[in-house]
Amino acid sequence: MNFDFSDKEEGFRKEVRAWLETTLPDDLRGRAFASSRADREEVQKLRAWQKRMHAAGYVGMDWPREFGGRGASIVEMVILYQEMARAESPQLVNRGGVSMLGPTLMKHGTPAQQKRFLPKILTAEELWCQGFSEPNAGSDLANLQTRAVLEGDEFIVNGQKVWTSMAHVADWCFLLVRTDPAAPKHKGISFLLVDMKTSGITVRPLRQITGEAEFNEVFFDNVRVPAANLVGRLNEGWSVAITTLAYERDLLTFIRHISLRNALHRLVRLVREQKKSADPIVRQKIAGLWIGEQALHLNGYRSLTKILRGGAPGPEGSTSKLFWSHVDEQLAQVATEVIGPYSQIAHGSSWAPDEGQWEFYELLARASGIRGGTSEILRNILAERVLGLPKD
Repeated sequence: MNFDFSDKEEGFRKEVRAWLETTLPDDLRGRAFASSRADREEVQKLRAWQKRMHAAGYVGMDWPREFGGRGASIVEMVILYQEMARAESPQLVNRGGVSMLGPTLMKHGTPAQQKRFLPKILTAEELWCQGFSEPNAGSDLANLQTRAVLEGDEFIVNGQKVWTSMAHVADWCFLLVRTDPAAPKHKGISFLLVDMKTSGITVRPLRQITGEAEFNEVFFDNVRVPAANLVGRLNEGWSVAITTLAYERDLLTFIRHISLRNALHRLVRLVREQKKSADPIVRQKIAGLWIGEQALHLNGYRSLTKILRGGAPGPEGSTSKLFWSHVDEQLAQVATEVIGPYSQIAHGSSWAPDEGQWEFYELLARASGIRGGTSEILRNILAERVLGLPKD
């Protein structure tokens, strides 16, 4: 691997670092590792921050210039993520729109769709949620049952989605529906863009162990969607979805460390503030976490090197997610041990360390082995596709 950045790339790093140091609001700094996306007031702050980042040219940098981006390289994107982590900046609130739907529309969308939706994705004027998961589909996305019937120039949508992050604050949803129930399960699926204000949509928040409700159930009862909102061809939405999921995978490889590194840096400061840095057991645990984070960092460089040499991310990316889950859970546990009983105090109490972020983080980390790909599924992927072991 080449660990050196060019003079131009280092110049870009200095530019981003200086801008973040002078521009990032104090009420957002340091809250990236356990920030809420369920609270509407907090989401509005994050919208404003994304709009400010966009005005400075740091949102959708890798988008082609004709779509409002800078045509930046993947190396520049990695530098941006690294500097956001260093500044303890939150991630983009509309990251699903910017890093998943945006590239999908560039590849499969009509010129009218691109003109209508792409600019407002970048500015966070319109937030997007992802309507893929369903109660009875489990890990088999192609088993989805939400139906859409084409009547004239409209689709009539009926069904249910679940675990839909930010559906309660989203303006739009990119939705997978079954349009040909007689076709094999990977066929007969279509990809729609749905206005969340449309009559017949019910969003029911799901309360999480953290106490907030970031994700939701979404019910569709005879929801009318213009046929013009079909992305790609009718009944060929699976290939569109694969594009979307590929961008999600690539995104997570590089931005997952923002929250993890922020939490680790904050934990180190907390240990010093509580004068526990001389404790050899605490020092050993912190060192282990730091080594784990650096291993993830270097594995990201390995993936980046492969891409720059013309390769494509493979199933080895599952290694990063699997190990990230482990480190994330360990970090939360160590923080709980260091803080002691005060780690249980939630936001709102003057006794809560870091305004209750550690209580939130400990509970949130319990889902690290589930969200973004369950550890069990990832182990199967690694066993079968990387190690060549027989299928279960």
